[in-house]
Amino acid sequence: MTEPGSPLTGLRIIDLTRVLGGPYCTQLLGDLGAEVIKVEPPQGDETRGWGPPFAEDGTSAYFLGVNRNKRSVVLDLAQRAGRDSLLTLLDGADVMIENFRTGTLEKWGIGYDVISNRVPRLVHCRISGFGADGPLGGLAGYDAVVQAMAGLMSVNGSNASGPLRVGLPVVDMVTGLYAAIGILAALRERDRSGRGQFVEAALYDCGISLLHPYLANFLVSGEKPKPTGNAHPNIYPYDLFQTATEPIFLAVGNDGQFARLAAVLGAEKLTTDPRYRDNHARSVNRAALKEDLERLLSTRACADLAERLAAAGVPSGPVLDIDAVTAHSHTRHRGMIVERGNYRGTGSPIKLSRTPVTYRLPPPSLNEHGERLRSGPHQDP
Repeated sequence: MTEPGSPLTGLRIIDLTRVLGGPYCTQLLGDLGAEVIKVEPPQGDETRGWGPPFAEDGTSAYFLGVNRNKRSVVLDLAQRAGRDSLLTLLDGADVMIENFRTGTLEKWGIGYDVISNRVPRLVHCRISGFGADGPLGGLAGYDAVVQAMAGLMSVNGSNASGPLRVGLPVVDMVTGLYAAIGILAALRERDRSGRGQFVEAALYDCGISLLHPYLANFLVSGEKPKPTGNAHPNIYPYDLFQTATEPIFLAVGNDGQFARLAAVLGAEKLTTDPRYRDNHARSVNRAALKEDLERLLSTRACADLAERLAAAGVPSGPVLDIDAVTAHSHTRHRGMIVERGNYRGTGSPIKLSRTPVTYRLPPPSLNEHGERLRSGPHQDP
């Protein structure tokens, strides 16, 4: 059940979303204590079948990763009975979040104007690909396509690879985060006005918001950014370097850190080389600096070097595989792996001192709570 001390206790969210951006948002809000009712079509959220891998009950790992702390009810919104049931749920709700294609709810007669007249305090959040208006308004949006169209692929990768998709569905996830921020802002404003409002989070907008510092660089210089591989476009050495064993990432952000790096490597002369006197010079001469550093690193083991650099205050670290991250003692210490009965998932990164996140419900089976929820809104059992 919802914990009395959870920060969003008493908040009821009707979640009409599917796939990733919306479910990522509502899981975050559910972890913070909100009651989340996941409304699914008769066939269910399509990500239930996105596998392998699958859990023993046949549910995909993909679905399990973003749908805890929710209850599931099936409603066929294309039918009048389904829409009537939805309106009943909304009568007791604070937030409705959906990612239908623009115009779908309006076609069904349950668009924002209709719902806001019935439930004036409701915050209605829509996640879409490109927003409702403008030259691309109303088009469907998918993470990889938006990565391409919003410029992310053009600056990711290297000259050798060409444009490269970020391996994570980063646009979907950041859109979910922006949606959560927008919802919480609208609820805070409702505390003053007593009125809900429409919140929109578009993948295209959120993708562009991720372009720092490439977009900022372009707006100042007018020069089209190029992909830099693992390196940072503004700072050096901020790159992946090969050691005698595994590669190590160095993230040297200032002259003091560079001096400490040189001291650990026994190469203080680097700090007096005019090519490396400050970040500007190091960035201009990055090819020469990378060659000098990798020559020094070629006789050193990554693990020992990483420990010495960390002790010296030089930001750096080895490249770990997912299994190593999962097993790492700090991952466990930070509570980033959740284990509740048969459920294992990624923990919430939000840490609150008095009202911590809670993991109350495992991801639901399709329509698991349907009979009870269709009879009217209820608090978590």
